Amino acid sequence: MFMSQYYHTVDAKGRLIVPAKYREQLGDEFVITKGLDGCLFVYGNADWEILEKKLTSLPVTNANARKLTRFFLAGATVCEVDKQGRILIPAVLREFAGLEKDVVLAGAGNRIEVWSSEKWAAANDDENIEEICDMEGLGI
Repeated sequence: MFMSQYYHTVDAKGRLIVPAKYREQLGDEFVITKGLDGCLFVYGNADWEILEKKLTSLPVTNANARKLTRFFLAGATVCEVDKQGRILIPAVLREFAGLEKDVVLAGAGNRIEVWSSEKWAAANDDENIEEICDMEGLGI
């Protein structure tokens, strides 16, 4: 399970250091794709396979299912960690998530989310968390 948050930067070539704790869990190769809320999702191979099977089992006759499948699969790429612990994030994914320099890597259970620092701050304002959380309704 991925948890915690780390602050890093994307260099001019689009490379990002993956924290050692995350690399231990991910291995040398994993998948990065477009995520929800304007961030990127990073999945280890086993969790990616689970998601991929669910997406490809959706009915092709359902327009929303096709859009969701395209969103995640067309935006996906396999990343390999270099000797310095970095990955190259493709330009199309950096543009999608607005990753220019300062980023946040946040553990989210079975995935890691990669956010621009600005989007992270805007999306994770804890000020009104009690108002937006209906833990009973979520079964928590």
